[in-house]
Amino acid sequence: MFDVLLNGWPTLLDGSVMTLQLTFISVACSALLSLPLAILRRNSSLLLQWPIKLYVSFFRGTPLLAQLFLIYYGSGQFRPELMELGLWWFFRDPFYCALLTFILNSTAYQIEILRGGLQAVPRGEIEAAIAIGISGVRLYQKIILPHTYRIAFPALGNDVILLLKGGAVASVITVLDLMGSTRRIFSQTFDISVYLWASVIYLLITIVFVFLWRCLELRLTRHIHTAKKAEGSIKAKISTCALERENVY
Repeated sequence: MFDVLLNGWPTLLDGSVMTLQLTFISVACSALLSLPLAILRRNSSLLLQWPIKLYVSFFRGTPLLAQLFLIYYGSGQFRPELMELGLWWFFRDPFYCALLTFILNSTAYQIEILRGGLQAVPRGEIEAAIAIGISGVRLYQKIILPHTYRIAFPALGNDVILLLKGGAVASVITVLDLMGSTRRIFSQTFDISVYLWASVIYLLITIVFVFLWRCLELRLTRHIHTAKKAEGSIKAKISTCALERENVY
């Protein structure tokens, strides 16, 4: 059981690095794309909303594996056209196809998460900001986006974790991520315990990520915790004063 780990750890390490690259590059690109699309999804005319709705519905309503096959194998049907456009170098590489698929999939989920965050921003705060002359970009920068990301932050973390684990489907198109490396070791050794070690590595990566994400979340909401502590302290002092007055009288 331990022999396969001792002999295969360099391959598993390389696969883990590939998995992290796919996940975090996809999430970073999705974060850049999802915010403007979420704003359009919420505030624009129906003419602009419907294409975004269709895009979100497709990528949230179909399996990630099917999307990967459509991009990787489907692009081969348009090889002459892609070669004319100078894009075939991108679509012939399984890593880039997996990366594009994950970006499109994660963007669809992040659009809906951020749309929910935008809708949850208190209307009174927006109206108060407009009343004192804050509008346009500064309104989003100072009022709307801080509230939106604070509300959406836990759900965005869940999306990263789901993509980290769901990204294992990239192995079916010969990407040597963690699962692809595991399958390669198994094909050479026929030792099923290699899948156990891969599961342990996925679990460790997830635990570390959840810990770091939780630290970031606490940092983003530190003023809320400070306010709650201050509120609790004030209530305790009021209660103490009330009891002292009752004792006096």
